[in-house]
Amino acid sequence: MSGYEPDDLMPEQSSTYGGLRGKKAKTPREDSGWFLPDGAGGDRPPRKRRRWGRIIGLTALGVVLALIITGVASWFWASGKLTHVGALTDYSGRPAQGVGTNWLLTGSDGRDTLSAAQQRELHTGSSSSITGARTDTIMILHYGSSGPDLISIPRDSYVAIPAYRDSKGAEHSASHNKINAAYDFGGAQLLVQTVEQNFGIRIDHYLEIGFLGIVNMVNEVGGVNMCLKSAIHDSKSGANLSAGCQTIDGTQALAFVRSRYSLPNSDISRMSDQQAFIKAVVAAADRPGVYLNPFTLYPFAGAVLNSIAADDGTGLSDLLDMASHAKPLGSSGGTSGTMPIANEGFFVSNIGDTVEIDKTRAAELIAAVNQDKAIPSGLLNHLG
Repeated sequence: MSGYEPDDLMPEQSSTYGGLRGKKAKTPREDSGWFLPDGAGGDRPPRKRRRWGRIIGLTALGVVLALIITGVASWFWASGKLTHVGALTDYSGRPAQGVGTNWLLTGSDGRDTLSAAQQRELHTGSSSSITGARTDTIMILHYGSSGPDLISIPRDSYVAIPAYRDSKGAEHSASHNKINAAYDFGGAQLLVQTVEQNFGIRIDHYLEIGFLGIVNMVNEVGGVNMCLKSAIHDSKSGANLSAGCQTIDGTQALAFVRSRYSLPNSDISRMSDQQAFIKAVVAAADRPGVYLNPFTLYPFAGAVLNSIAADDGTGLSDLLDMASHAKPLGSSGGTSGTMPIANEGFFVSNIGDTVEIDKTRAAELIAAVNQDKAIPSGLLNHLG
């Protein structure tokens, strides 16, 4: 025997199976003093690269979380500003659900929320000088696979107003009157029911905006661009606008949509101007300088939400959906016009001059809307 025991072999001596016998050999992973450059054994990336990768990953995660938190907070902020009104109700004989979505858009002429100074500045008259509640703007907005379609209903349309119960609980039988009277008699709910029953269309959502809402909305979006064929000078609404294209502010916009005494077709011309105004607002709000700039977007959204009232079932997602579908109106897309008219000066005893709707053509128009089809040419009035 040589005098060596098997356990006395040197570390560099290999066993028959290729392993080291005796003292355990150190590996790079076990010796912090060892360094292996890339490609020289081991699979660990350099510590500096790993540190930067972690920083980038954490930063990206932080940005995503910030966006989510901001989005959720903005959603609740906006939802909390929305005012609701009981405008929609089921009743016997209500028209069946059509294809697509129908909104009833109205403009309230209430003065109660205006100060005396605002009433003078906006030429609205005082609340004490106006009896009852009225709406000078009544429109149906439809969209689906076709549209959007924006259809104005003359405020003086002679219609059947359903039986109703007023705010004091008194019962009233059905009658005939101007459609504007339905809002005065029974508010948004009676107006919706009157539109549904007279035109055979189910309203899915209701939206109402007041005088001050128009002013604030236009001011926050930086004004709207209007192109006028002729000058408008109306002492009653306060409108004093020259012909041609121009950017108007909120006060001017309100005067514009309220003007009718200086227009060639009075209320019919005003409906055309109101539709032009809505298209201008859509175009102004669709600018990147508005929806990509939080310093413009949030004040504009706040002004809109503070100034409107929607039916109880309408939420923020419904409003965003409507805004998305209405965008073509801002670039001369979609279809717009007035409900077919048979007689603009239809006199009714004890009521006065009213607007007689062409029931045959109106039925054809609503049939196309209910089926979500393009409105046939010639059915809508296009009077300026």
